[in-house]
Amino acid sequence: MGARGIGKEVKGGTETWWVYVVDRLLAPNITSFLIHCRIMRPDDANIAGNVHGGTILKMIEEAGAIISTRHCNSQSGEHCVAALARVERTDFLSPMCIGEVAHVSAEITYTSKHSVEVQVNVLSENILTGAKRVTNRATLWYVPLSLKNVDKVLEVPPIQYAWKELEEDGKKRYEEQKLERLVTKQRNGDIIFPVFNPEPYTVGYSQSSLIHLVGPSDCTLHGFVHGGVTMKLMDEVAGIVAARHCKTNIVTASVDAINFHEKIKKGCVITISGRMTFTSNKSMEIEVFVDADPFVDEPKERYRAVSAFFTYVSLSKEGKPVPVPQLVVETEDEKRRFEDGKGRYLQTKAKRQVQMQPLTQQ
Repeated sequence: MGARGIGKEVKGGTETWWVYVVDRLLAPNITSFLIHCRIMRPDDANIAGNVHGGTILKMIEEAGAIISTRHCNSQSGEHCVAALARVERTDFLSPMCIGEVAHVSAEITYTSKHSVEVQVNVLSENILTGAKRVTNRATLWYVPLSLKNVDKVLEVPPIQYAWKELEEDGKKRYEEQKLERLVTKQRNGDIIFPVFNPEPYTVGYSQSSLIHLVGPSDCTLHGFVHGGVTMKLMDEVAGIVAARHCKTNIVTASVDAINFHEKIKKGCVITISGRMTFTSNKSMEIEVFVDADPFVDEPKERYRAVSAFFTYVSLSKEGKPVPVPQLVVETEDEKRRFEDGKGRYLQTKAKRQVQMQPLTQQ
């Protein structure tokens, strides 16, 4: 891997980013790889000093948005901005702490006619010792929207693949996520209602909501909300649900696929709602919805914009995982959601065991 040119310091608000454009041997197009980094501050973390999962998700999305927008404008034609459509499962492999530097690298790995797949890796660096460790890996999908007409999806310039198998594997991932997005949208009719005088450890006891007015600082050049802003708010609500349930320090362990069903416009009021769906011995799954009320300028009805499942773990004061109080399910819908969550948990557990097999055989 070799860098073309030197880092460029970019200042925005109170943040300073070092952005590097890197030319990889496997991706000759200079728009196909990017690295940025930032030191973690106290306002990025919880009371225990662990960086919020939403902060990491926001940085991941910013890197994806930069590289995909740059690539989609790499050829002459109508200018566009890449809009986030989906984030595949994201695992939080290791907590990041205040004072560490986050290195976020993004690479375009597949392009279809109207979408871009971006792979993002996050490393944490202890700047006192120089030690680095991988904290996150994520896959994001973007679509290019015309600056002149936000409803117009433009074509994506193709990338060059080092091997034919890379293109074939990418096409398979594209078809799988396309199908999954359709299935998720079909089950998005649920609404979270308030529960009065709920019993401890029930779904109603910990469920939470946050209401946010979408302002200019939340939005892209189109006037629609950044995907990273939405994910940060979703993680905040999910974290409140998890903390209410177990009354301990909690950290984000993983995020199941986040699907962006519809755009959210500046001036909308969004309601981010979260509820517990499943608990294992040491983890909690929280379902999070984002609903938008576009009551400014447009007489459109409230609609479901984003949905996802977040998984949290409970930690002791020493930062060690501790058992989670078991969720008490009361209604048939809660029992169904619990069984669905259990299925996702067992499926993820089985995948991890398969991934660990080659390591144990060495």
